[in-house]
Amino acid sequence: MKGPYPTFLLLLLTLSLTLFSAAGRANTQAIAVDYLQGEGDVQGLKLAYQQQMPWLHSINPKLTVLLEASANFWRYGPANSSDSNAVLAFSPVLRYPLGEQLGLRWDLEFGIGVSLLDDTRFAGKNVSTHYQFEDRLGLVAWFSPEQSVTLRYLHYSNAGFKKPNPGLDFISLSYAWYF
Repeated sequence: MKGPYPTFLLLLLTLSLTLFSAAGRANTQAIAVDYLQGEGDVQGLKLAYQQQMPWLHSINPKLTVLLEASANFWRYGPANSSDSNAVLAFSPVLRYPLGEQLGLRWDLEFGIGVSLLDDTRFAGKNVSTHYQFEDRLGLVAWFSPEQSVTLRYLHYSNAGFKKPNPGLDFISLSYAWYF
């Protein structure tokens, strides 16, 4: 491996081990699969591991904090001439309950994390840096304490640290299973 990957992978492994060490309580861990649809013909798949952390319960017991480690695989264009990108990400996520409606519990989700893109040129854009911020805003529908579906907006950007900074935008539909 070359470039920033060895350092980022070591960091991601360390953070993942920290997540696993905090495990043990019922329904505090999740595996999630997302389908991503980006601008134009960009499509993707995201595989994520989430761990709830009890950090803010003393400040506001309604807030839930998740730490999420994920791998994203993006594709742009037709299968015979497509462009692809692999992305590793780590994001703290805040969730706040909105209430119950239509027989489901609903949460609002917000987060800003870091990500590492395999390629800085993707889908006809030059995003300048391998390191990007991953911003998210989502609406979570709970079907049971073990299953949720989330509709979210994701934005990847280097926050203007280097030009150009066109950003990449996605709409995501996610299924998560909690254990």
